[in-house]
Amino acid sequence: LVIMVVGSLVTYATVKAYGLKGKLLTKKTFQTLAESRNLDEFASRLNSTSYSDYIRKIPKPYSSNNVELSFRGKQAELYYMMMNSVGGSNLLMAYYYKFIFKNLKNILKGKILGKTQSEIESTIGLRAEELIQRRDVTLKALTSKNVEEVISNLKSYNFGNDVEKAIILYNDVGEIGVIDTYLDRILYQNLADSIKSKADLNLLKLFGTELDLYNITNIVRGKFWNLDDQTINELLVSHTSSTSDELLSKMISSENLKNSFMELSKTKFSEIIPAEDDDIVMINEFERKFDVFLYNSLLKEFANMFKLSTVISVVRLYDYEIRNLSSISYAVENNIPSEITMSKIIAPE
Repeated sequence: LVIMVVGSLVTYATVKAYGLKGKLLTKKTFQTLAESRNLDEFASRLNSTSYSDYIRKIPKPYSSNNVELSFRGKQAELYYMMMNSVGGSNLLMAYYYKFIFKNLKNILKGKILGKTQSEIESTIGLRAEELIQRRDVTLKALTSKNVEEVISNLKSYNFGNDVEKAIILYNDVGEIGVIDTYLDRILYQNLADSIKSKADLNLLKLFGTELDLYNITNIVRGKFWNLDDQTINELLVSHTSSTSDELLSKMISSENLKNSFMELSKTKFSEIIPAEDDDIVMINEFERKFDVFLYNSLLKEFANMFKLSTVISVVRLYDYEIRNLSSISYAVENNIPSEITMSKIIAPE
């Protein structure tokens, strides 16, 4: 009986997922939004979409920061709704924590860079925390006087020690991106651990791909930051996937970034090897190709009816949509030409 109930919940949720997929904004809509002359026009053009309720909640005068916070809240609500639709999901909850970690990243980086309390608070949205009654985590970090106090306040949570390691590595390397990378590692390790208990081959394949790409990205960033091999290894997430430890080891021990990428030439990731030679351009090109590769993997899941992987794919596709809308609102606010904005947009045609 339990199996039947869970099965019918997943069936119900996948029907919902197909409906949501049909409402994804198209490239044409993003193009129209990117051509807005100002944020008022951007907001009025969004009024005819499923974002109209959220546009109404944004205080005027509009700012791209408030647009992003409102849409991040909408996205948290979508995750929460889909989690309830399937009767709870450790995997969706592992993903859900990225909203809380986004706040923790902003708080940590803000305190490291000496931002004022009000500057930090302006980047924090608590909708995700409210939905699962976990405001305590973010508020403890937010009300800390400095980075040291953030660390001691987070020690009571199972990721507290990892946050401390992130700060130690930042102090050593001096790259603020290390904070994002290390906190993402906590998220992805939780994700990997929640997948290990699943027998669903679709899920294993889809998220194996995402975790592979995550590990490869960390090797690339680690090499760019001149981290030693051992430190790079510590940034990797252990999981059962298609990428062998041997490949990752070869990438880590390559003498430069270009050679590291070339190790991918005989794998399914050969199409995301960057063509450029300059390190920064190479990394940007790789991350863009990686995003497109992952987006297409998520779209392919809709060939599999009534699977949990379809439910998870749809919320991940909306992650891309929210990111698109946030970057367009920033571009409109800062008068960035629409061609530049659209070159970064990943969406259905």
